Amino acid sequence: MKMVFEGTAHKFGRDVDTDVIIPARYLNTTVAEELAAHCMEDIDKEFMNRVQPGDIIVATENFGCGSSREQAPVAIKAAGVSCVVAASFARIFYRNAINIGLPILVSPEAARETEGGDRLKVDLMTGEVTNLTKEKTYQADRFPEFMQQIVEAGGLMENVKKKIAQSGGGGAS
Repeated sequence: MKMVFEGTAHKFGRDVDTDVIIPARYLNTTVAEELAAHCMEDIDKEFMNRVQPGDIIVATENFGCGSSREQAPVAIKAAGVSCVVAASFARIFYRNAINIGLPILVSPEAARETEGGDRLKVDLMTGEVTNLTKEKTYQADRFPEFMQQIVEAGGLMENVKKKIAQSGGGGAS
């Protein structure tokens, strides 16, 4: 997985809950592309018309609060969003995002100062968020090495498969 992203910022405020990330009425599918088609529609009806592959969601405090639905980060990732930068995340969303391989970064200053439409560059290895529009760089909390490996592999299950393959395991004979 790529560890440096560049894209347009889509800005949201505080307490963006999982019910607006992917409304409950669409949870009758597990197909990521179908979930993506409705990503953020209850908070921004035009989001899916504007978002481009590689774009970045930026939000203030408590992004991903609400229910523990894993479909929320799945919908964001399937929508083509490369990562989410926020002042803070709800704990369950944070864990779910890492588990499915959606990079997320905590940077209160970047979240506060970024405006919708700004161009951002995010380096997961260094934790730097650069607002190319404003020519300003912010430091985000870096992932610990094991979390970087999970995100780089594309999620927890892919990371486990990779480790099994590397160890020569893979099942009983």
